[in-house]
Amino acid sequence: MEIDRPDVIAEVSAAFEAYERALVANDVDGILSFFAPRALRYGIADQQAGLEEQSRWRRVQGGLPPGRRLKDTEIQVYGMNTAIVTTLFGYPGRDVLGRQSQTWVRLPEGWRIVHAHVSEPVA
Repeated sequence: MEIDRPDVIAEVSAAFEAYERALVANDVDGILSFFAPRALRYGIADQQAGLEEQSRWRRVQGGLPPGRRLKDTEIQVYGMNTAIVTTLFGYPGRDVLGRQSQTWVRLPEGWRIVHAHVSEPVA
């Protein structure tokens, strides 16, 4: 198994950046298009199992605060079809950096998130 192939890192990076654009724009359909149907997502104060639960939650939770910034984003690739993306995120006027991790898998329809976890440290 090849680890951290540059071409696969580039593919996942492009998918992650497109996901981030949809997230910042609160494009719910766009956000959901990056998740596999059975994806599990654990948020700061929420959790969803599958696209149906995530769709319901995203349509009522509202968008992110303005000015989201990422820090220390890393992409680790295992073979041709599996990647882990981790990043820190923050917002203007807040000292706390949140943590985000995603497991991406190449499916027939393209790269999709199969597991996501978002958290903020307890101050």
